[in-house]
Amino acid sequence: MTDKLYSLVGDIGGTNARFALVAQGDVRPREIEVLACRDYENLDCAVVDYLQRVGVEEVGQACLAVASPVRGTHVRMTNNHWRFDTEEVRRQFAWSAFKVINDFTAMALGVPHVPEANLVHVCGGPGDPSRPRLVMGPGTGLGVSGLVPINNGWVPLMTEGGHVDYAPTDDLEMDVLRILRARFGRVSVERILCGQGLLNLYQAHAEIRGVPAALDSPERITAAAVANEDALARESLRHFCEILGRVAGNGVLTLGSLGGVYLCGGILPRILEFFLESPFRNGFEDKGRMRPLLESTPVYVVTEPYTGLLGAAEALSNPEV
Repeated sequence: MTDKLYSLVGDIGGTNARFALVAQGDVRPREIEVLACRDYENLDCAVVDYLQRVGVEEVGQACLAVASPVRGTHVRMTNNHWRFDTEEVRRQFAWSAFKVINDFTAMALGVPHVPEANLVHVCGGPGDPSRPRLVMGPGTGLGVSGLVPINNGWVPLMTEGGHVDYAPTDDLEMDVLRILRARFGRVSVERILCGQGLLNLYQAHAEIRGVPAALDSPERITAAAVANEDALARESLRHFCEILGRVAGNGVLTLGSLGGVYLCGGILPRILEFFLESPFRNGFEDKGRMRPLLESTPVYVVTEPYTGLLGAAEALSNPEV
């Protein structure tokens, strides 16, 4: 089938590349395929294979969200071997346009298109829909973005908010900072609020308590904590959620994002029940004189698995991207 009314969208990480088609004027992805990046020499090979799989000879344009910095036309993926020049790829496939955006920018742009059924309310409300939204989430790193409303649309903010300083609030957290500073020098919140960060936090808790850190991966820590099989894992994961709440609250105050907080990423949906019972809300609302502002701001966990594809589709027609 040849149909340039379709556009190609993709969400490319270090391990997998998710591709889909969207019809003109639509953001709903169809013909979604998840391909392993290691199976392809480069992006163009993966695109050719995807189009063959879905029986489409060519598309009119494309937008890809990538887990790497985007500067100029040359893209070097951070966690896989793909390297490509956007203008060369555009000419190769005769696309009228080819946009490449950061993966968390796409995540932010996708949020307004997530069905309500895939938003789990955590706390707060009703908020102010005319104000900015904060979009953040722990995964391989800590992604932070935002959406600023304009007439009939949104401007996404491209930030490195995951790399702000970690700010301890009590003696325990001062000890955590001391331990992590000895390992890393400067300690950003991403040193705690991501998969590897959870392991760092767990190991710090073990050192503070003078006990062995028996678990050696974030997956094992979350599994043991959720199953209530390891007190140290449970304490560390609860602390992780509390710190996430404080960082999200700081983001609301900084951005003025009374439109809501949307928590994305791969970790939270897998521990949703644990998260909803965690001290996240305490950390989020504990802002002294600003507490009423945080109490009125809604917070959601986004469980939509293809938010990045929705955002890539939105970016095709968004002139602010």
